[in-house]
Amino acid sequence: MEIAVVGTGYVGLVTGVCLAEKGHTVSCIDTDDRKVALLKSGVSPFYEPYLEDLMRKNMERLCFTTNHKQAFKDADVIFIGVGTPENLDGSVNLTYIYEAVIQIAMFVEKDCIVVIKSTVPVGTNDLIEELIKSNKKNNVTIRIASNPEFLSQGTAVLDTLNPARIVIGVEEKVVEDILREVYIDFDSAIIVTNRKSAEMIKYASNNFLALKVSYINEIANLCEFTGANIDEVAYGIGLDSRIGNKFLNAGIGYGGSCFPKDTKALYREANSYQYELKTVKAAIDVNENQKLILLNKSRKYFDSLKGLEVAVLGLTFKPNTDDLRESPSLMNIPIMIEEGAKVRAWDPVGVENFQKLYPEHINYYSTIEETIRGADICFILTEWDEVKKFDLLNYMKLMRNPIILDGRNCYDLNNAKKANIIYDSIGRQKISPFKYDFINDFKQVLNN
Repeated sequence: MEIAVVGTGYVGLVTGVCLAEKGHTVSCIDTDDRKVALLKSGVSPFYEPYLEDLMRKNMERLCFTTNHKQAFKDADVIFIGVGTPENLDGSVNLTYIYEAVIQIAMFVEKDCIVVIKSTVPVGTNDLIEELIKSNKKNNVTIRIASNPEFLSQGTAVLDTLNPARIVIGVEEKVVEDILREVYIDFDSAIIVTNRKSAEMIKYASNNFLALKVSYINEIANLCEFTGANIDEVAYGIGLDSRIGNKFLNAGIGYGGSCFPKDTKALYREANSYQYELKTVKAAIDVNENQKLILLNKSRKYFDSLKGLEVAVLGLTFKPNTDDLRESPSLMNIPIMIEEGAKVRAWDPVGVENFQKLYPEHINYYSTIEETIRGADICFILTEWDEVKKFDLLNYMKLMRNPIILDGRNCYDLNNAKKANIIYDSIGRQKISPFKYDFINDFKQVLNN
């Protein structure tokens, strides 16, 4: 089938490449000439496992262009996968969606289906249908469908090729039939709803997962007061089939392009109907507070970070992506710098993006060993495999003060005890080789 995809960000590019992998002929459209030139050379503008391999494998079926008219000329289906960032008030910015829709209305020359892949507020598909009708230049039939994405950064290709479900929101049977043909080689259940239900399924899914993350983080914080171990608690909870074990890893909160934006968007949309989603509001508040939990822990060891060598392991919001959006590092590191800390940072793929934001005041390193050498305290913000596999004895050998604040619970507590380090994680027993009665005595031990 001839398919066009508007937008070459995470959603658009991954969708286009995976559809080409399934045998479709795909034209990917972007307005950025430099980005398109990069894509034509087989290079992705962002890091995502397996994506570039599939791009190069399917170049015969992939076209990258800035020419909307050319891309839409023979398209049977046009996917819109552009960004929907949040406005300052938490509402969804649909500017890029509307720009794409206007281009479609102007240039489409044959009957086709426009599929909204981007995450949009409930009712947006209806607005798009009216927008196309009022701007259509040629005598063609353009039908609208909702087909929300459920990919996760770091596993986006696998999520798209092997989806847990494919949700199709349509108002006409003919649209359903064509989209079933698009997905005929995907081994997944297809759920067909009306368009508004499909839009709501996307928001409800992301908000439920955000609630689950914030809930387990709240329980983890309580575990530290009571002496319970969050690893054991989460395992016990997760064995209940009604709950499941996914998204029960305690840490310093969720980030990325979806959960933070989508929770605020759904909460605001409910408010527009004079209805408050109290559970969603609680998840938002818990998550914002959770991002600073390691800095709060650091006050047990130092009154201030001023003049200290502070190592930061992990800059991206999660492993296997170079995305910094809503990453805890963006909240924590500016505070460290403002306090006068000498920040030393490492991330296997996120450094280049972080350097664009902070070209000064931070020393960037290519190895964990270099980053922690001579450090007074270490913050673990991202659970990269390199961090989880790192020998704990190296912290003792290389750091001036082996204080590890782990926001992702990367290490086994028994191994931390053997390493003779101070290891403070989330919702678990604090490990310390030092015996002390008062915190000031402990600080004096560290400073000697």
